[in-house]
Amino acid sequence: MGHGTNRVEDMSSPNNGTSANARETIVEIHSVCLPPKKTAFQKLKKRVADVFFPDDPLERFRNQTWRNKVILALQSVFPIFTWGSHYDLKLFRSDVISGLTIASLAIPQGISYAKLANLPPIVGLYSSFVPPLVYSVLGSSKHLAVGPVSIASLVMGSMLSESVSPTQDSILYLKLAFTSTFFAGLFQASLGLLRLGFVIDFLSKATLVGFTAGAAVIVSLQQLKGLLGIVHFTGKMQFVPVMSSVFNHKSEWSWETIVMGLGFLSILLITRHISMRKPKLFWISAASPLVSVVISTLLVFLIRNKTHAISFIGHLPKGLNPPSSNMLYFSGTHLALAIKTGIITGILSLTEGIAVGRTFASLKNYQVNGNKEMMAIGFMNMAGSCTSCYITTGSFSRSAVNYNAGAKTAVSNIVMASAVLVTLLFLMPLFYYTPNLILAAIILTAVIGLIDYQAAYKLWKVDKFDFFTCMCSFFGVLFVSVPLGLA
Repeated sequence: MGHGTNRVEDMSSPNNGTSANARETIVEIHSVCLPPKKTAFQKLKKRVADVFFPDDPLERFRNQTWRNKVILALQSVFPIFTWGSHYDLKLFRSDVISGLTIASLAIPQGISYAKLANLPPIVGLYSSFVPPLVYSVLGSSKHLAVGPVSIASLVMGSMLSESVSPTQDSILYLKLAFTSTFFAGLFQASLGLLRLGFVIDFLSKATLVGFTAGAAVIVSLQQLKGLLGIVHFTGKMQFVPVMSSVFNHKSEWSWETIVMGLGFLSILLITRHISMRKPKLFWISAASPLVSVVISTLLVFLIRNKTHAISFIGHLPKGLNPPSSNMLYFSGTHLALAIKTGIITGILSLTEGIAVGRTFASLKNYQVNGNKEMMAIGFMNMAGSCTSCYITTGSFSRSAVNYNAGAKTAVSNIVMASAVLVTLLFLMPLFYYTPNLILAAIILTAVIGLIDYQAAYKLWKVDKFDFFTCMCSFFGVLFVSVPLGLA
């Protein structure tokens, strides 16, 4: 590429006419030729490379010995090899404290969210054991606490129960839940392997705000069954059928259940408010669910001979997760339902997990790789589907507790899983008299924070069309159905 230079000399004198210091100004003008022409295929190839491989993942492997290449490959697939060599006793002490803290929250939440998905409560504990272990090896976030979450549990429960009864066809329902989890994991891992992490960014913020708020309202209304002591309750997830069921079964309301339920709900809400006002007191809201479970269980045990109005969980089997790969449902009339449920719950859980991971990573100024997170969450759900677990992801409430408790690495998930393991092996008989009302109160306390009315108000102020989209999603979930509200 050639260039020419034109010199411009400026010999000027001061305004008084004297020939003082002369100034010479040189201006160089470069003539630049046009870039070479590219074919449509070359342009497409460049665009695809910029979208899928902006960071050139093979760059770090060039000019390396075979030994270094193996080490770099292990670090790429298993982030634990990156920080594991620098791990010490000080970090372990912090992770143990945070791991035990989130375990106190994960155990009651796991039982509660499983019931939200119309699954046996023990499945919620199984899902708090295997997936955190898998994520701790594959995940790149230091603070993400893995386990069942309310929204994905609600969506799975509502979509599957529309076609299969969780009480009359409990075995088929369980098979579909595990199969949906497998397809959710397969979908999530595929997005990561194909480097399609940018797809999640296309989900509208307005839609998610409305959907989450609508789902939170439906989840809250569903808990009236446990708080009022109703035995016969609708399995539908719309506002009108739920409220009709509440008032059509007033004869089943139990004043003992209502008094105890409202009492524990008040305690949980107060402790949550205290922790929100003073973040240093995070441990109060983190410990209150487990403490409430213990106290309510003791109360029901002591008054079991005086009243039978308060329903409780009953027998929960002891032992590790049984294998469930033989229960995966890959043929039959309900396969399409399992795939559809898996994809929708997979998208929702993936969005929540990556958003939570990025939030806490930004607070501590470290990077979370979106594609690696997709693969980690996907593989842990695929592994979970084969070990009697249902859909899991990073929970905002548990991750916030994990962050405030001082977690340093993903070892906090291993500690949490170890605490769940001890519970599964030795402590299950202690949950026999745990009342259903406390599980309803725990769910209510957890989902009430998902109603982000401030975000909806900002949408109204900034963009009326986005606010309209938010409201369509909100009322669609409330009055039509959960999946159609998102659609």
